[in-house]
Amino acid sequence: CRLHGYEGNYSKYLETKATRLKVEGQKDAKRQKRLKDELEWVRSNAKGRQAKSKARLARYEEMAAEADKMRKLDFEEIQIPPGPRLGNVVVEVNNLSKAFGEKVLIDDLSFTLPRNGIVGVIGPNGAGKTTLFKMIQGLEEPDSGTIKVGDTVKISYVDQSRENIDPKKSLWAVVSDELDYINVGQVEMPSRAYVSAFGFKGPDQQKAAGVLSGGERNRLNLALTLKQGGNLLLLDEPTNDLDVETLSSLENALLEFPGCAVVVSHDRWFLDRVATHILAYEGESKWFWFEGNFESYEKNKVERLGADAARPHRATYKKLTRG
Repeated sequence: CRLHGYEGNYSKYLETKATRLKVEGQKDAKRQKRLKDELEWVRSNAKGRQAKSKARLARYEEMAAEADKMRKLDFEEIQIPPGPRLGNVVVEVNNLSKAFGEKVLIDDLSFTLPRNGIVGVIGPNGAGKTTLFKMIQGLEEPDSGTIKVGDTVKISYVDQSRENIDPKKSLWAVVSDELDYINVGQVEMPSRAYVSAFGFKGPDQQKAAGVLSGGERNRLNLALTLKQGGNLLLLDEPTNDLDVETLSSLENALLEFPGCAVVVSHDRWFLDRVATHILAYEGESKWFWFEGNFESYEKNKVERLGADAARPHRATYKKLTRG
């Protein structure tokens, strides 16, 4: 995989954060000025990769995180609490290959997760997206290549199957362990308010986990994942069946999150708004790493592969060869 530069997307992320802090009542003018100065520097040096650039980015991240702490929590909105501070290494994937049976799912994949990135993972069903998540967590071994996870990384992920959930428990009890106040990362908040932020209002919170619809199960999964307080979020189709209000709340929470998020999604409009990078399955077991949002990736794909590449295709696989 090659890295392709895309101007403006990470800067847009930083700009959104600074603007949102101002709109939501951040009164410290001195801090705002420093945030603005740092943002202007970051935007003018978007492609910088030198040690000084990294140090400057780190300083901006610290300032923005501190401003977030000063902001009063809105319990009606989805909250993604900051996890432990990330070091320089999040996840580094080098020459990764993985097959199941005779199908090669991933062939010679390399990429590096950015510290503050939101990476959209796209591809048809069966392409290996869930398998990639499992390998990042150490639950599956690659056939060849390496995955290095940084020492400071704490992963937040909940398996979609949720086999360990008691179907007789209410969804509120599943999330809260029947406690009135819960720790969401390092933040204590009312459990019913937390559950409410995911679209479960009033009596809906007492629904048994075993009778939830697909969309409700997806929202429960999201609530359980974000509660863990990690600095690397692995989200599998988090936008499925979300209402507009909850989707908007999730977008804002991701844009403010000071860690890294990897999001499997078929929602191109969602990825247009939040993604800083795209990891895309392009057929024959090949994946492509791109810096930019989904719309920019699609334009790049057509330029590289022709107009036919813009049409959806079923997953095709390279056959496993044994030497």
